Amino acid sequence: MSGNTYYAPQGGHPSQKELLTDRAMFTQAYAVIPKGVLRDIVASHLPFWDNTRLWVLARPLSGFAETFSQYIMEVASGGGSEHPEQDEKAEGVLFVVEGEIEVTLQGTLRVLKSGGYAFIPPGTNWQLRNRHKDTARFHWIRKHYEAVDGVPLPEAFVKNEQDIEPIPMPGTEGRWATTRFVDTGDMRHDMHVNIVTFQPGGVIPFAETHVMEHGLYVLEGKAVYRLNQDWVEVEAGDFMWLRAFCPQACYAGGPDRFRYLLYKDVNRHMKLTLNAPR
Repeated sequence: MSGNTYYAPQGGHPSQKELLTDRAMFTQAYAVIPKGVLRDIVASHLPFWDNTRLWVLARPLSGFAETFSQYIMEVASGGGSEHPEQDEKAEGVLFVVEGEIEVTLQGTLRVLKSGGYAFIPPGTNWQLRNRHKDTARFHWIRKHYEAVDGVPLPEAFVKNEQDIEPIPMPGTEGRWATTRFVDTGDMRHDMHVNIVTFQPGGVIPFAETHVMEHGLYVLEGKAVYRLNQDWVEVEAGDFMWLRAFCPQACYAGGPDRFRYLLYKDVNRHMKLTLNAPR
């Protein structure tokens, strides 16, 4: 698992000589945010974060996506936050794509380098700092935790994907595999954030159509992805946002492997009333 690299946006601003044509699209079933969209002019900032900016890839929207938000955070040397999360109901996942951060969870300091992954339960006292000389970039995925009577709250943990053996999908000879940070049978967790890897020629051989909402950020490589009725070319740095029941499939044409960070909501009953509180 050594040698993993991940695409991270650098910002900047396009030249006046560049064409306006791009691959960005927003439909009733899906959205594609290509890497070229993540420029300085669309960056955001947050309260209580020093020397930090971010790009918002997903947020709950009426009539579209419902369950999560996803940011790419960019924290300069010395930056960070002593009070990063203001929503006590929000759980979070951090995944580092560039640089190094220090995360303090309930008083315990942990260092996350490239490939580092942290799960943060709701109500956790945590802080984050970049004490390295280089800028750090990481994904921050947030969701309102759906508590269930009799099911305990999951605890915080830190891992690195390079220490986890990917699980191949049956019948694929390893051409399609998933790096899982949480046991799929652990009912304490109501979201999974995994890494999916396709070797060149690997495919999703049917149109997946399911209730789980998805966010997919391409970490490496390129592929042709089926989104609803469209085949869309995607590459490292692109983000795809799929609402529930949007058909999807994939063909990884190569020449290198194709990998993405995948969010999905799991393990809870369906709400029977629209806009019911979570």
